[in-house]
Amino acid sequence: MSAQKPIPAFEAGQPVREPLGQAGRPRIGTVVWGLIVVALAALIVISKLGLVALNGNYVLIGLMIGAGAALVIGGLLSARSRKSNGSGVGNGSGQDSGTGPAGSDRL
Repeated sequence: MSAQKPIPAFEAGQPVREPLGQAGRPRIGTVVWGLIVVALAALIVISKLGLVALNGNYVLIGLMIGAGAALVIGGLLSARSRKSNGSGVGNGSGQDSGTGPAGSDRL
C-alpha cells in the first residue's frame, strides 16, 4: 500500500480534457461490427428480393472470415500508426507507462 495522496479526477473550474490523439478516432471493433450488421442487412434484403439464393452457413462463414481479417488488419494498422506517432509502448508517453504517482505503487 502507498500513502500517497490521491489525484483528483478534476478540480473545480478546470475543464475536463480528453487524452490527446483519441478524440476523433473510432475504435476498430466498432467499425467492424457496424460493417457486419450492414452486410447482414444487405444480404437479407438481397435474399428476400429473390435476386440470389443464399446458404446461411456459407454466409456466416464468410462474415466471420471477413470480420476476423478486418480486426487483424485494423489492429496492425492501429499499432503501426501509434508507433509512427511516437506514442508506442515503452517511451513513457502513454497513460500506462508505470511512471509518476499513479504507477509508482505497482509491483
